[in-house]
Amino acid sequence: MCTAISFKTKDHYFGRTLDLEFSYNETVTITPRNYSFIFRKEKPITCHYAIIGMAYVLENYPLYYDATNEKGLSVAGLNFPEYAKYKEITENKDNIAPFEFIPWILCQCSTVKEVKKLLKRINIINMNFNSDLICTPLHFIVSDKYESIVVEPTLQDLKVFDNPVGVLTNNPPFDFQMLHLVQYMGITNEEPVNRFSDQLDIKPYSRGMGTIGLPGDFSSPSRFVRAAFTKLNSVCDNSESDSLSQFYRILDSVNQQRGCCKANEKYVYTIYTSCCNTDKGIYYYTTYENNQISAVYLYNENLEGYDLVSYPLVKQQSVFVHNPIK
Repeated sequence: MCTAISFKTKDHYFGRTLDLEFSYNETVTITPRNYSFIFRKEKPITCHYAIIGMAYVLENYPLYYDATNEKGLSVAGLNFPEYAKYKEITENKDNIAPFEFIPWILCQCSTVKEVKKLLKRINIINMNFNSDLICTPLHFIVSDKYESIVVEPTLQDLKVFDNPVGVLTNNPPFDFQMLHLVQYMGITNEEPVNRFSDQLDIKPYSRGMGTIGLPGDFSSPSRFVRAAFTKLNSVCDNSESDSLSQFYRILDSVNQQRGCCKANEKYVYTIYTSCCNTDKGIYYYTTYENNQISAVYLYNENLEGYDLVSYPLVKQQSVFVHNPIK
């Protein structure tokens, strides 16, 4: 149960919530240009664009949840159960496991246009990382500062949708989510006009009544509508501070509070919320326990290196005290 958005002011920002009932102890992980990406069925890529994002590092391999490369291209994988269908190995195709999709794209592509070309050769195969970590059913949002697409591996084929709203949640498929928006055409950020009847003199008695009907539940279609409305009506200036704050306010509208959604005898909650300034290579994040924004700078690392660089998440709540005891 996650939500991802692509958002542009002066710079481009990309990020997501990770909403699960457990954590894999993910870290902000930088993959330098000379780290060797080993792929199960394709040749290794030993020299590539540098990458920064959130990953579960296992066996020295970054299993990225969301990431951005040094060219500003970003990808996030979101849960897509029942609908995601992976294929068998096919000749004359790039056979890529689901956990390899994000690095395969970000190693080689600098724009969404380049991604679209690469996708024509990709076959996402049904292959686990290991015997303990099985394939997660995923679909993907891919964005640069100019456009966004959704990639969905289905039983029929690999579907690619242009994404004019720059939002992705989970089930059902993206084309349904876009059609579902039609039901909310009447929602407005302005005061509503009486269309009920010209025989009645009725007026709004509260601010915000133009948004009556905007769904407030945690389901994927409702989060899609809510995130799309909030993002598309967003107003902020071009400064880094205001853009960053606004990005987090947009995703605040879909955050999961622990206790409100039970799954597998546990509670789903927003483990982290990320926001990457893709132009400057700054990866920001907050966690459920700590809503102070933390940052990792891509260009402060040696990007010509060979080894992964990982930063554990700061989870202890940070409080600024105006009048500390002297």
